[in-house]
Amino acid sequence: MPGGLVALLDDISVIARVAAASIDDVGVAAGKAGSKAAGVVIDDAAVAPTYVTGIDPARELPIIAKITTGSLKNKLLFLLPGALLLSWFLPEAITYILILGGSYLSYEGAEKIIEKLGGEKHGKTLDDVIEDPAKFEQQRISGAIRTDLILSAEIMAISLNEIAALTDNIWTRAAALAAVAVAITLIVYGAVAIIVKMDDVGLHLAGRESPRVQAVGCMLVRSMPKVLVALSFIGTIAMLWVGGGILIHSLHELGLHALADLAHAAQNFVERASGALSGVLGWLAYAAFSAAFGLLLGSLIVVIVHKVLRVGHDDGENAGPH
Repeated sequence: MPGGLVALLDDISVIARVAAASIDDVGVAAGKAGSKAAGVVIDDAAVAPTYVTGIDPARELPIIAKITTGSLKNKLLFLLPGALLLSWFLPEAITYILILGGSYLSYEGAEKIIEKLGGEKHGKTLDDVIEDPAKFEQQRISGAIRTDLILSAEIMAISLNEIAALTDNIWTRAAALAAVAVAITLIVYGAVAIIVKMDDVGLHLAGRESPRVQAVGCMLVRSMPKVLVALSFIGTIAMLWVGGGILIHSLHELGLHALADLAHAAQNFVERASGALSGVLGWLAYAAFSAAFGLLLGSLIVVIVHKVLRVGHDDGENAGPH
């Protein structure tokens, strides 16, 4: 009997170690995948606050909560099963999906830069009179969830590409993808909620009796417009960097090595000339090359979409906030 008990305990310990290893595998895969998707996450966080611009402040958090729910549904109910099936039955397609996603990011980033430089704007502006607030709010939520679907698809494709390289176990892939989906969604929309309510916090603090608290409140109120501008700028650069990087890596995977060789040559040159900061500056050189390629390709797509195909010339009737 003692021998049987020892054997049972030994089996339990083995199962526990296997379970712990599986959890560790999920954590490692999720962490690496999340870091690779960081650029798209920054873009998502930069875009999301625009969907509550012009909305009654009392409705901002409820709207963000609805968008968060829609984002989780996008990732867990639609994209996660699709990504797993794709990785199981047609893994070669992931590279082509990444190319589409990288092209889209490059297009979005280039379009924003062209508009900032005085180019033609596409999409509805915020100057229109809101006749039906409830309908307007629902349109904003629907538009945000549609945009989130595109960004989430890119996040899941990038994440799956990293996770698939780490493990063949379908359940580990599923758990890691689910972890990435939930974590990124909560981080992005939690940050958005804080950002959009920070000016209200500042106004509240500015009305307090303490001069120091008032100063903090005034600083928050004054700084939030600058924070939003900075987020928009960072989001645009992130789109070009991530989009260009995805395309360079994906083309390399398909046997087209020229761009990847040039990017790595630029990185190695900067690293050799940089001394102690070689790692950081080398990474920045690679990122800058990726962003430049993303801007070049994205600008070409902008010309094709808006000048050749004439997409987006319907006075913004079907467009979301830009």
